[in-house]
Amino acid sequence: MRPADEPRWVAALLASPLLWHAARLALVSAYLLGGAVKLLDFAGAVAEQEAFALRPGWLWASLAIGIELGGSVLVLADRLVWLGAGALGVLTFVAMLAANAFWTAPAADRWILTNAFFEHLGLIAGFVLVAMLSSRMRPAS
Repeated sequence: MRPADEPRWVAALLASPLLWHAARLALVSAYLLGGAVKLLDFAGAVAEQEAFALRPGWLWASLAIGIELGGSVLVLADRLVWLGAGALGVLTFVAMLAANAFWTAPAADRWILTNAFFEHLGLIAGFVLVAMLSSRMRPAS
């Protein structure tokens, strides 16, 4: 049932399976790209992890690639979304603590890091929402 103040075209759009697929693709797009780039330049991925004091870099890079690609596939396939979205959310949380520690940054860098920190927090919320919606949209067994 739609709220009385929601136009029919909005209700139809929000109920569209195409929008559901497109929204999940948009949510994981950066992770698909990031995982592919790291996979194609593993040495660069290791260096990136070590630059954020995540050691051993090869382990963190391998985890990032596996989670970025595997978690994205689960979200896109609409299977075990709780696992894929949860793994991507945890990865994002670790990344935001390692790369966007605005509370330790010099004043000149603080705003951009604060903004990036809260953008990552928004992505985590998106993963929670996609997991919630996926479980609600699935027919009861």
